[in-house]
Parts: sequence; structure tokens; C-alpha cells
Amino acid sequence: MAFIKLHRSKLQHNYKHLNTLFQSKNIEWGIVSKLLCGNKLFIQELINLGTKEIHDSRISNLKTIKLLAPEIQTVYIKPPAKQSIRRIVKYADVSFNTEIDTIKMLSEEAKRQNKNHKIIIMIEMGDLREGVMGEELIDFYGQVISLPNIEIRGIGTNLNCLSGVMPNQDKLIQLSLYKQLIEAKFNISIPWVSGGTSVAIPLILKNARPMAVNHFRIGEALYFGKDLFTGETMKDMESDVFQLFAEVIEITEKPNVPTGDLGENVAGNVFKSDENEDLGGSSLRAILDIGLLDMQPQYLAPEDKNITMVDASSDMLVIDISNSEKDYKIGDLISFKIQYMGALYLLNSDYIEKVVA
Repeated sequence: MAFIKLHRSKLQHNYKHLNTLFQSKNIEWGIVSKLLCGNKLFIQELINLGTKEIHDSRISNLKTIKLLAPEIQTVYIKPPAKQSIRRIVKYADVSFNTEIDTIKMLSEEAKRQNKNHKIIIMIEMGDLREGVMGEELIDFYGQVISLPNIEIRGIGTNLNCLSGVMPNQDKLIQLSLYKQLIEAKFNISIPWVSGGTSVAIPLILKNARPMAVNHFRIGEALYFGKDLFTGETMKDMESDVFQLFAEVIEITEKPNVPTGDLGENVAGNVFKSDENEDLGGSSLRAILDIGLLDMQPQYLAPEDKNITMVDASSDMLVIDISNSEKDYKIGDLISFKIQYMGALYLLNSDYIEKVVA
């Protein structure tokens, strides 16, 4: 059975590195756990890091967090759906919001549950996903500031996740100006200005962050150490907190080109031979016990660089091991480096075992 391994020491290393950075800048931050797809074993590893705040976009995952560690502040990081209001108030201490009617429903439900529910008002800053338009923000704020059982914890924005708009100093300055406008208008203090996700870390490192922007939601940098501006691993960070292992279940020398009438395969693709390929040649192919039900090959990279990916069906992945210096046998494990989306597919599959080492 294929399995994904979380390396505890590397996770701890990245957490300590990030926590030291944020503390030195007087920044509050929370871990985004949605990548883990509610897996209790891996969520417990986050809790063991000592984090005080975990963010997720699935209520069931926040419920798991609350069952494991009731003291952790849970944050629901997308606008709530009407049918989920009761569960959001029950399991999320904080939620991201963009609709007045939704906040009114949260207020009514929080009153029924005898709780105060915190909200972050998300502002549209160019990526065109969730967010109140800037010109409507003051009126929006005025309509929710006095709602019972609602505490406005702050304002925030999201960049890069939909349209690929990158954060920059000007956008963070604009966000901090919204804070100043609201505080001046309503004579209040806004605790959080949540400036984004892992993509904003390079700006923090360059001291390009306005001091008013004092909160971030971090996932990808914690798990992959990635600078999302350059695509490279950040200095002193680990890139392989996660690692995939799949078992060899067949090794056979086979022709490079299929024989017979060709149609679409299960993925909707039709085989096309490389014009430079030796049509009469063959290659040593291995089949692994993992397939499209569990992963997408473009997000995986064999750690043996002499292995090439051939293709995958629903339950099997075919690789070419002809050029490898290793003498692979049936039952051997092939290890892979994983990109973020690759890990998401794997962690969401019930057919992939989850292991901590």
C-alpha cells in the first residue's frame, strides 16, 4: 500500500523558523491545516508544535481540532454557507466574512448558543476571490459593528489563490489604510490586519510590510518551505516535510509504443508517440501501486532522477526505470518529492496510508 510520510523533525524545524521570524516582527500567525484533510494523526502533529491558532476551510476539520485540543483558536477561512451557520458558530471561534446577511445569521446563532463569535471582514484587493469592495467597506462595517454576540476581530485580504495576483508593499499599505479609516470613523481599535498567506513571507523578510499588517495565515511555507515568488526553497527551510512512497508491483521490459487501435484512455488522453522516440525499441517499466484515484502525476517527482514517468491509470502508475543505476525488485519502494497540490490529492485519498516518522 502506498503511503505518505510526514517527517516530524522537518515540520518542527520549519515551525520554529517561522515562529522566530514572526515573533521578531511582532506578527501573530496561525497554521492553515486544510492540506491535511482532517487527518487526526497529522493534525495532532500541528497541535504538538505548540500553535495557538489553526485555520481551515472545512467545518469537519475544525471539529476534529476542537475535539483534540479545545483550547486552540479555530478560524474558518472562507465565507460561511447559510446551511453551515450553526456548526460554524459551534466549532469555529473566528470566521472570514463578506456578506452582511451572513453576519446577521452568525449573530443570531451565536446568541442562541450563548457565545461571542469573532469575524474577520475580508476586503477585495485585486485577486477577485472573496472580499468586500473597498468603496463599500465603511458602510459595510457600520452595519455589523453593533450586532449582538459578534466581535469584529479585524480585516484581511486574500491574494494569489485565484487569479495569481501577488502581494506587494502598495497593496499591504492600502490594507493598513483601510484600518486607519475604520478606526477613525468608528473610534475603535482593530486588533488584526490579516495580510495574507505564505506568499507574503518574502515581503516580511524584505521589511516591506507596513507595521499595521500584523497577522498572517501560513500553510504552504510550513509544509514545503517554498518562496512563492521565486519557486525556490527559502533559506534555512525544509522542502520535504512530506514524502510519498509507492511499491513496485511489476517490472517488465515492454515496447515503447502500444499495439492495436487507439482510443482515449481513462483520463481522456490518446497516446501520441514522440517523434524522436525509437518506435521499435523497448524500455524497462515498473508499475507502482498508486493511481489517479490518489494523485496527479504532474505534482510528483521521483527522487531517483533517472526514473521517468510514463502514465497512470485509475489504480496504477507506470514509470520507466531503464536508466536507473538501481536494481529495482518487486516490493521495493519508490520515493517521490511532492508539490502542494500533489500532497492535497494524496492526503484526501482514503487509499493512501498516513505515517509520521
